[in-house]
Amino acid sequence: MIRKSLLAIFATAIMATPVLASSGSSSKPLAGTYPIILSHGLFGWGENTGGIISIVNYWGGTDDYLRSQGATVYAPAKTAANSNEVRAGELKAAILTYAAATNYSGKFHILGHSQGGLDSRYMVSNLGLSSRVATLTTLNTPHYGSPIADIIKTVLPGWIQPFVASIVETLVKVVYGGTNQQNALAALSSLTKEGLSSFNSYTPNRSGVKYYSYGSYITLPDLIQHPLMGILHPACAAGGLFQGQGATNDGLVPLSSQKWGTWKGGPSYGIFTTGVDHLQVSNTLRSGSFWYDVEGFYMNMASNMKANQ
Repeated sequence: MIRKSLLAIFATAIMATPVLASSGSSSKPLAGTYPIILSHGLFGWGENTGGIISIVNYWGGTDDYLRSQGATVYAPAKTAANSNEVRAGELKAAILTYAAATNYSGKFHILGHSQGGLDSRYMVSNLGLSSRVATLTTLNTPHYGSPIADIIKTVLPGWIQPFVASIVETLVKVVYGGTNQQNALAALSSLTKEGLSSFNSYTPNRSGVKYYSYGSYITLPDLIQHPLMGILHPACAAGGLFQGQGATNDGLVPLSSQKWGTWKGGPSYGIFTTGVDHLQVSNTLRSGSFWYDVEGFYMNMASNMKANQ
């Protein structure tokens, strides 16, 4: 009798074990989070971008990581080079199309990298989407301008700018495919200190939307870790000092220009990492994965979204 009782208890324990394990693993940290929209920056691309560039992921797999943690993520494409206003209209159309296709009528979280933060701000402030957005998070966004944009406008004579712009636009069309009308000069003007001063005057924060910003900077512009941004860093530092924005920057954007709404800081990294640059922070082309905990950083941003929805 005792033997049978022990066998019954043992069998019950075995059958109960997978049930307990299943209930524990079914709970993901980002489950229940409003859908997250990833808004790419200048010369960026999205899920529905064509051309050669589509073979790689702009977000370096962070979108898939957030999905694996329970979030719904959509990373739409916009024109690679155009003004904040034009790109904002494209972002709005993409979000509304996505909402209709998925029969979703609730709110979203927006995460905008670089210029993607500016077009997201314009969309929320001026295109009537504030009621559909819970939080707007910007990442290394030049809210007060990029000295590199000002340097380019200053160095290139006015007569040659349209010629250079047409070359850039042609290359973009070849690499990105599609029929979107590129406007490199409009994009450039949107990123200067003067352009952002004007932009901020008619793009106020909207009540009901919570604004957060994250950013990063290069501590040493070595060309091993920062092969492109390390070259631009000294010019951005000099331009930042000249424009009163400080020398600390990520290769394109001064740290002071990255702060908007509630400043949340940046990623943590080890002593052998010389900061996180403008491309590494978005993990574009997976450029950040080797240097800092990309997944942990994106989990922190997404967790903040969920906590504030």
